[in-house]
Amino acid sequence: MKKRTTGRRIPEKGTADFRKAVKRAKKADKKVAKAIEKGEHGRITPGNAKKIIGVAKVVGPVLLPFALRAASAARERYERMRARRLGVPVDDLGKFTGRGAALHARIAGDTDALHDLRAQSATSEESSLAAEQYAERTGARLEQLTSAVRAAERMPTQRRKSTHRAVNAELGQIEDDLLTHFGVTKTGRLTHKRKP
Repeated sequence: MKKRTTGRRIPEKGTADFRKAVKRAKKADKKVAKAIEKGEHGRITPGNAKKIIGVAKVVGPVLLPFALRAASAARERYERMRARRLGVPVDDLGKFTGRGAALHARIAGDTDALHDLRAQSATSEESSLAAEQYAERTGARLEQLTSAVRAAERMPTQRRKSTHRAVNAELGQIEDDLLTHFGVTKTGRLTHKRKP
């Protein structure tokens, strides 16, 4: 007997094992040829369908809870990833949809920062008026930017992208100004306001 490196034995020609292997191969070829002749080769036949349904009836109820659990875990992981990317809580994710979702999230964050600036400036009277005026102007501008992003949703791709780029640049300027009002310089250091 000759041996392959895979460990399967190849029967020598003329032996009983060789003749059995040839018979099995011919029988398999006949089955395939018969299936091809009937047009059932590679297709789902009524008999095959019954077998598949029978297996599904047995295996389905066992696997269904695991599949549902896996699907809900994948969905939850995806939503957490999207919320982290947008910088919002998962509960607020439904508020920011569409192609401008990231811009809407930034605008909402800047609006919250304006509320914080107003609350912070209310404690010190000297900067209260200037901060309040800045917050009013910037709040109105943020509303305009929100409307622009919402309108861009229905624009053709090129116009929408250019609108989003313009809004992005405007938000960058607003965020720089906000940081300045909070006392953070562009180097990232806090500036302390001295009292006279």
